[in-house]
Amino acid sequence: MATPEQRTLAGRIGGFSLHAQVDSREHTKPGRAAFLSRFDREVDPDGTLPPTERARRAGLARRAYFTRLALQSSKARGARKRVRK
Repeated sequence: MATPEQRTLAGRIGGFSLHAQVDSREHTKPGRAAFLSRFDREVDPDGTLPPTERARRAGLARRAYFTRLALQSSKARGARKRVRK
């Protein structure tokens, strides 16, 4: 049975081998497209907005999503810092 460190190293080997053979951006393109399309659906579930307006609103929804993540991360770091003291 492999130790956690050995499993980590094996995973790194697999990742490095994969990315040495394929373009990382192309390999992850379908996943990124699926993730980003969620914002289009969020702001225009019926598909009635003009494409430029949908793109503008989706961009703002993405910014809100990632800003929300940053806030949650900041709160978690602060909580960990208080626990350590």
